[in-house]
Amino acid sequence: MDGEATYAAAGVDIAAGERAVELMREWVDKARRPEVLGGIGGFAGLFDASALKGYDRPLLATSADGVGTKVAVAGAMGRYSTIGHDLVGMLVDDLVVCGAEPLYVTDYIACGRVVPERIASIVQGVAEACTLAGCALLGGETAEHPGLLGPDDFDLAGATTGVVEAARLLGADRVRIGDAVVAMASSGLHSNGYSLVRQVLLDRAGWALDRHVDELGRALGDELLEPTRIYAQDCLALAAGVEVHAMSHVTGGGLADNLARVLPAGAGAEVDRRTWSPPPVFDLVGEAGGISRDEIERTLNMGVGMAAVVAADAADAACELLQARGVPAWVCGRVVAGESTVRLHGDHA
Repeated sequence: MDGEATYAAAGVDIAAGERAVELMREWVDKARRPEVLGGIGGFAGLFDASALKGYDRPLLATSADGVGTKVAVAGAMGRYSTIGHDLVGMLVDDLVVCGAEPLYVTDYIACGRVVPERIASIVQGVAEACTLAGCALLGGETAEHPGLLGPDDFDLAGATTGVVEAARLLGADRVRIGDAVVAMASSGLHSNGYSLVRQVLLDRAGWALDRHVDELGRALGDELLEPTRIYAQDCLALAAGVEVHAMSHVTGGGLADNLARVLPAGAGAEVDRRTWSPPPVFDLVGEAGGISRDEIERTLNMGVGMAAVVAADAADAACELLQARGVPAWVCGRVVAGESTVRLHGDHA
């Protein structure tokens, strides 16, 4: 083989990476908190925890996650500005269930080829979502993997750190028999179950992403890229405003499995499906795939993206607080004595 072997010839473009950093700088700078030290470009992000106010015994909480195969939809549509929003939602909404305030996020983008504008668009979404969640985008990494990923392939993951006062830590030990379960509406599919959704709607049904679907009132791709709702600030307001005992982020496993994770021994929950109607996309997936109710409820959120377990006498106030903040919420069930399982009954309205 003639000529000098170079990193660029192997498929890694350092100049493109540097250009991507410059393009994303504006958005990273907007996603700051006063405790952040320095700026983009360092080897590590710095956060001055001593500057946090109002904590006597602060506990640090952390969560790591990715967006899953929803990135394939974003890539196929050439639309990258919302997928970062999904990442932040998956991260901070896991974190907040223990009552933790998200402090910062770091992201990791792996791609087959760095296209600066594409990377900047992804990071723009991450930064905008961090602003919604009240946290900083502290840093991240963009890695180019030619030969492992195709030129247009990419994946997105990240981690977040938050803080909660020890005395205000939420969890199963606070839950009591008779507590109410308050459901918070999802914005759609969020970021779970896309391997099934893509197989059913794109492969099995053969629908194109630009196909207009009457039941959805828009193109299929627009529905599939609907950003994950970010509940973090709403859940923190809820915990500050009423007696909250636990919260559950409804992701893989669905409502039943995730709610069961915050129930103590000797306590179960009953959830009434009649209290809500899932958005049309869930019926579309179920019908197109011939999927049983048990299977689809184990895979998708079915219109409930977050659940809070609150004192029975706080249920109405909890719903009013969330609705005033623009989050549709309703009482969907209650905590009962028995095994730590969740039973769904009735048929959706």
